[in-house]
Amino acid sequence: MRRMIPSLQSLICFESAAKHKSYTYAAQELCITQSAVSRQIQQLEAFLNIELFHRTRHGVELTHAGEQYFQNIKSHLLGLEQNTLDLISHKGLGGTLKLGVVPTFATRWLLPKLYLFNKIYPEITIHLETSTKPFLFSEHIFDAAIYAGTPSQVENWPGAKIQFLMHEEVIPVCSPNLIQKYFPQIKIDPNSPVQLPPEQLGQLPLLQQTTRPYIWKEWFTATGYDHPYAMEGQRHELFSMLAVAATHHMGVALIPQMLLEKELKNGELVIASAFRLASSRSYYFVYSEQQNNILILKFLEWLKNQAQCYLPFDIENPSHV
Repeated sequence: MRRMIPSLQSLICFESAAKHKSYTYAAQELCITQSAVSRQIQQLEAFLNIELFHRTRHGVELTHAGEQYFQNIKSHLLGLEQNTLDLISHKGLGGTLKLGVVPTFATRWLLPKLYLFNKIYPEITIHLETSTKPFLFSEHIFDAAIYAGTPSQVENWPGAKIQFLMHEEVIPVCSPNLIQKYFPQIKIDPNSPVQLPPEQLGQLPLLQQTTRPYIWKEWFTATGYDHPYAMEGQRHELFSMLAVAATHHMGVALIPQMLLEKELKNGELVIASAFRLASSRSYYFVYSEQQNNILILKFLEWLKNQAQCYLPFDIENPSHV
């Protein structure tokens, strides 16, 4: 039975014309004539029995139906192209996984470990793109995602399988110079955290995270100290931005320890207090419940082992990471 799918050439012409809102630009992009683009779109409209474009004085505009169709098919065309390139590059062996990953976790935890996965599975290529919010797998080209969120957020992720990876804890960190500036009498041992009591730590400028405006207030409350200005200070969106600000002596930041291995090892940052705050967020591996991809299962198994093998930075001996 013939599938109800238009010709690929007509879809490619439609996608290009819809993107540029011009048959002329579509023809230039596809290296064909404008009349060829027009014929392909006429054939597509005849196949669908729906008008996709309105002609205007300045070119063409999508109809409402055309706009909907364009939004629905463009990710599928991109996925088809990428799958074809992957097949060609791997010559039918192995394959490619496209992962959506939260930015700082990707650059500071996952990427430094991916070479280990490549050693075990050299035939599998991993493509990473940043993604910070839940999405529908049917509308995105990701095979899976590593997501940082609360249990309620992932439980309500439609059409997805969820695998817990690890909890998130944050610790206060700052540069040694900042502590020396405010407390010159304190001697800093690079092999041990600085045990500032909350009252002293509260005298340092605080670096705030835009997406978690109450996190310092929660930290001080958990220690039993009522900081009157716990929500003041510079605000930055990502943990990576907070880490850079902290290394440049701008303040003290609350960041997961696993994202700071390099800075803690080389002494750019020190742990300002051993008190940790258990975040409401955890890290999860999420993939479509319709996926039965062996590549996903191999990567998930490796990822779970990495999460289980991860030893947090030794609070008593930071040099032993």
